[in-house]
Amino acid sequence: MENITSAIELKNAIQRLKVEQAIDEQLLRDQFYITFESLKPINLLRSTVYDITTSPHLADNILGTATGLLTGYLSRKIVLIGASGNIIRKLLASVMQLGVTTVVSQNPDTIKSIGQYIFQHILRKKRSQL
Repeated sequence: MENITSAIELKNAIQRLKVEQAIDEQLLRDQFYITFESLKPINLLRSTVYDITTSPHLADNILGTATGLLTGYLSRKIVLIGASGNIIRKLLASVMQLGVTTVVSQNPDTIKSIGQYIFQHILRKKRSQL
């Protein structure tokens, strides 16, 4: 900043500072309004849902976990077919469900690759038989 040597320069400097202060004040008010709006519960929920839907890693993790839970549940139902109160069979079904769920949810890409390979292999056999 330059040295002020006259009353006119002082008045001009004060005027410039007042303008700067008004601009800064308006920017601060605008930022406060933006922050206030973003902290409303509906906007927090909206931004969270948006983050979830746009995150490919989260969607893959949810899909892998859901697949693991489904295959674990189905494996339990397969083991328990016709079982009426046999405690050993129920225990085996629970252990099998836990194991299948864990393996599938931790290795969804491997399971997907194996499934694609099997599916393609079956399609080749059907095409060659036609």
